Amino acid sequence: MMLMCSILLFVPTYAQWQGASSSTFAFLDMPFSSRLNALGGTNVALQDGDISMGFVNPALLCPATDKVLQLNYAYLMDGTMLGSAMYGHNFGPSSIEKKSPIDKPNFFAVGLHYLDHGQMPYADEYGNLTGGTFTAKDILIQLMYARQLGQTFTVGVALKPIISVYEVYNSFALGVDIGGHYHTPDSALHLGLALRNVGWQLKGFYSQEGGQHREILPLNLELGINYRLKHAPLRFGMTIHNLQRWDLSYPIASQELGGQVKWYDMLFRHTIFFLDIVPKSERFYLTLSYNHRRRAEMQLADQRSLAGFSLGGGVRIYKLRLGFAFSQLTKSSYVYQASLSFDIQSMLK
Repeated sequence: MMLMCSILLFVPTYAQWQGASSSTFAFLDMPFSSRLNALGGTNVALQDGDISMGFVNPALLCPATDKVLQLNYAYLMDGTMLGSAMYGHNFGPSSIEKKSPIDKPNFFAVGLHYLDHGQMPYADEYGNLTGGTFTAKDILIQLMYARQLGQTFTVGVALKPIISVYEVYNSFALGVDIGGHYHTPDSALHLGLALRNVGWQLKGFYSQEGGQHREILPLNLELGINYRLKHAPLRFGMTIHNLQRWDLSYPIASQELGGQVKWYDMLFRHTIFFLDIVPKSERFYLTLSYNHRRRAEMQLADQRSLAGFSLGGGVRIYKLRLGFAFSQLTKSSYVYQASLSFDIQSMLK
């Protein structure tokens, strides 16, 4: 409870700072796994044993993420690649006298995530090619820790060093995620709250008069709720993102569509809805989601588009978990993303 109060007291001050400035490292909001992609890009309440959920809310680490290695890959467009690797390790109380409700109540995970923009040609200010190419890369290292308090509540925190290298320009930033998760004893209802990307650049891309030009990270306060039906293989839920900021309009898109965004349109730009088909055995899942902000920003006026919709699925085969997702993250192409998880502990038995 104290954690949540601290988050809510901190956000208004930080949001004022954000509103008066700009943010960088937008790649932090990209889905780095097929599960997150299928869920519409983010979900801070779904605790189903997928270690990649800790990317958006460290409190979603759980007993099932122990000794799990996950690899993720997506090809976006024109040589741009998105990938990550994550590994989890849980540990328990230091002595028999300090027993907890579960064997290992402390959850730890480390992740390495990257966005490679591929080879890009040099050009002058008029767009004329001048010969040669250069590369641009974003790299995120994530150290996550969560602690289970009793049987139904978990809190977590993540430390995120961030490095970007664009041609001869480079930047370093440090961010923090803070989150909490609650589920009912029967695990039918899940609630999650996460404050993501609290931090700023320690080294900017360039200098200005008086020193480095530093920007803050894309702050995002998210609230999620999921509910699983007791007598049907269905789970549905909603994520509300960017609670600290009302206006999510994209200036250029708004002008193209003819003016101000209506209040009800803006309201739904804060929401992501999803539906899961998952049996009690959880041997497989199928997911459909809708992200209204993504659709509003990527819809094409002259043709039909699937922008905003995501579809994904996963299956457990022996000691492996395979995942796949399909979505439209750019106006010009679709994204296919794959994930592979290994239960190292089970494979060594």
